[in-house]
Amino acid sequence: MHCTYCYNPDIVLGKGRMSIEKALEFLRSRKGLLQGVVLSGGECTLHPTIFPLLEAAKAFGFEVKIDTNGSRPQVLEALIAQGLIDYVALDFKALEQRYHAITKSGLFPQFTASLSLLNRSNVPFEVRTTVHSDLITTADLQQMVHFLQQHDYRGSYYIQHYVNGVPVLGELGRSVKHARLSELSVDGIEVVERG
Repeated sequence: MHCTYCYNPDIVLGKGRMSIEKALEFLRSRKGLLQGVVLSGGECTLHPTIFPLLEAAKAFGFEVKIDTNGSRPQVLEALIAQGLIDYVALDFKALEQRYHAITKSGLFPQFTASLSLLNRSNVPFEVRTTVHSDLITTADLQQMVHFLQQHDYRGSYYIQHYVNGVPVLGELGRSVKHARLSELSVDGIEVVERG
């Protein structure tokens, strides 16, 4: 994906790499000091060494959270089956009709499969959306809440407001916060704002 508002442009563009050896060395040095680790992205499930890295993190006693766009449900399913993750933050980028415009990908079916998988699993998870006012409207968010409800999601739906003035992958104007997003809550889904 190449979301315009991505806060990790260096990672998406293939820069800022750390070897698995360095990552393991860092985790080993933090044993007993940290409770958990978070793998984010870009998309962490694309990394070829995610399984050995998470196996080592679990062996060191860390809890593991992953931030994912849901584009690799098969990897997510294997991570769950092997007991390698304790919590998932699933990014809901947009509804199908706006998905390509925002992500530059056609991966909406994979997102939907990941949502269904997480709904069936015992792994705690959240769904969240980063909102730039030029890309996602209040009406879009209302439709997204109903999509989640129709797909049996129950819990908090986190709206993360775009942070103006930080380096991102694309060119965007200034974002303004939508008003009264808490009014979007429906039975079983509480809309919660972050940032």
